[in-house]
Amino acid sequence: MKRILVAGMGNVLRHDDGLGVEAAKRLSASGTLPEHVKVIEVGIGGIHLVQELMAGYDALIIIDALERGSAPGTLHVLEAEVPDLHTWSENQRGDFLADMHYTTPTKAMTLAKALGVLPPQVYLVGCQPAEVNEFGIGLSEHIEPRIGVITRAIEDLVYHLSKAPVEQRA
Repeated sequence: MKRILVAGMGNVLRHDDGLGVEAAKRLSASGTLPEHVKVIEVGIGGIHLVQELMAGYDALIIIDALERGSAPGTLHVLEAEVPDLHTWSENQRGDFLADMHYTTPTKAMTLAKALGVLPPQVYLVGCQPAEVNEFGIGLSEHIEPRIGVITRAIEDLVYHLSKAPVEQRA
């Protein structure tokens, strides 16, 4: 059976940026995911995600606020394109690795790829936020009602990934 990691990312102190963490909490509490799926909240700690990936997974689903220029609350399910750190210059790598404790999903995935622990299948699931630039706790009125849509999209993706054959890591 495929091992799948679902990671909720985001800053809960910046309104809708915390939607990944909130969705992960609700998924964990729902009990709807199979035993081969692990759900974690990483907040803004990308190193925690990379360390968890070291346990070995066949697929990764990151839940996060996804700024794509669409209307607030628009659902996005994207297959991630992860840069290859080994093709960067020494200065680029140094700047990139300067502070990995507070990091974006892209930085965490890039580091995981460089370390050889990134699963072959990686997806981003979330929605266009309405409020991420102001400090505050709680999701906006545009995003709060969309958490159920996000969790159902993740359940569907888990079902699809669970039925597909296990791929080999590159």
